[in-house]
Amino acid sequence: MSEIDSYQLTPQLKREIKAWIAKFPKGKQSSAVIMALRLVQQSCGYLQESHLNAVADFLKMPTIQVYEVYKFYSMFYQKPVGQHVFKVCNSISCYLSGSGDILAGLKQKLGIDVGETTNDGAFSLEETECLGACCQAPCMLVNDHHYHFSMDDKKLDALIDELREDK
Repeated sequence: MSEIDSYQLTPQLKREIKAWIAKFPKGKQSSAVIMALRLVQQSCGYLQESHLNAVADFLKMPTIQVYEVYKFYSMFYQKPVGQHVFKVCNSISCYLSGSGDILAGLKQKLGIDVGETTNDGAFSLEETECLGACCQAPCMLVNDHHYHFSMDDKKLDALIDELREDK
């Protein structure tokens, strides 16, 4: 078995993916591809070629379609990331409200650039498109689940301190 084919979905992942498949019409299991990839990423930290192949096989869909979804959406990590991933919105509303300063502050405070991870593996930094919170700009997302609104330097320091304590 080659390295590319060596990954196997765990029984737990298969059950979770099947639960998503059940939400779609019969024969449309490929509609669950985004959630299948998210579940595998939550389990493995980031997605590798072997993960994509396993999802394609399980969903009985062409591998290229899984790759297209993987490459299109910014929520899928193509390399290892930190325990906490900061995604700073770069839309016009956030930018005009100071997201550039938030990004610069994170770079300085964490000692990393966009696309990098701190040496201790605690934090990664990314830019992202609109997070849909223009009225509370500048906005950022942490770990794809936690929105932080009207960010400023003081809130940034408190957030970093809080996440460091959780480690």
